[in-house]
Amino acid sequence: MKAIQLVEAKQPVELREIPTPDLGPGDVLVRVKAAGICHSDAHYRSGRSRVDPLPLTLGHEVAGVVEKIGRDVITVADGDRVCLHYLTSCGQCSQCERGNEQFCSTGLMLGHFRRGGWAEFIVVPARNAVRLPDGISFEHGAVMMCSSSTALHALGKGRLAKGETVAVFGAGGLGMSAIQLARALGASTVFAVDVSESKLALAKEYGAVAVDARSGDAAEIIREMTDGNGVDVAVELIGLGVTMRQALQSVAVHGRAVIAGLSSESLEIDTYRELLGREAELIGANDHLLSELPFLLQLAADGTLDLSRVVQRTVPLDASIVNEVLDDLDAFRAPVRTVIVV
Repeated sequence: MKAIQLVEAKQPVELREIPTPDLGPGDVLVRVKAAGICHSDAHYRSGRSRVDPLPLTLGHEVAGVVEKIGRDVITVADGDRVCLHYLTSCGQCSQCERGNEQFCSTGLMLGHFRRGGWAEFIVVPARNAVRLPDGISFEHGAVMMCSSSTALHALGKGRLAKGETVAVFGAGGLGMSAIQLARALGASTVFAVDVSESKLALAKEYGAVAVDARSGDAAEIIREMTDGNGVDVAVELIGLGVTMRQALQSVAVHGRAVIAGLSSESLEIDTYRELLGREAELIGANDHLLSELPFLLQLAADGTLDLSRVVQRTVPLDASIVNEVLDDLDAFRAPVRTVIVV
């Protein structure tokens, strides 16, 4: 089968011919229909985040059709439309028993530490194959497996309550979902922070108040727009030192700043003025949970979560094109979301 793989860090990904993966008794073989290109993939290619083992097929946002099931599988059948939870876990360790599979002692992430979905086929444990409602396209189902689910998890970590205010730092793929999900969870006002005019325009269409970070310090702008109070929850989805700090600086008394953007940058905090003095909270959000996906899929099925304007480009399983998309992501000039269609 054909697959796009990272062969060596800091080098372009390559289209290679590799064997179709073996199917275990508890596994499903999925014919990939759509696989998203995430900013994390740009981090993997650049070497900012380790990928192991190499070469490895990238792609952790995956949706497709069940081609074949292992002999012990009863949860899905051949021909089922599915999207794939990207964290494989044992289901038996102490973290899995608590529902925290992202910290599974033997857990592996698709396209990061085990074969991903930039390929014609992928094998995953059956529990990772989640039925995709007929009304949701494969492209949207794929994107939901990272950008939407991670945004939902981050808002949950921020304990967003009905009537509270939210600031979303980064109006890309995760940000557009975060804006809609915050509104669905009852946020009274959602501020969207970005430097892209087109992304801010789309954020406004989704009901957000646009904050153009080119016009000044985003935290100061948000405070001015909230009568000096700040927001209840700030979600940082970019991973830059400046935006992580602005997220914390933008929260109100008892506000929660949730950091979900991948970053290797340090975060400098004025502990009294920015944290203790407001009894604010700085919270990390890591991936998402399988248990969160049914609610997310229902929001998409009923139209509350609309990804029709988020997936702005589809491309074939072509390494040269995918490398161009990764270049654009590295330079922060990519469209909101690009999806490989197989």
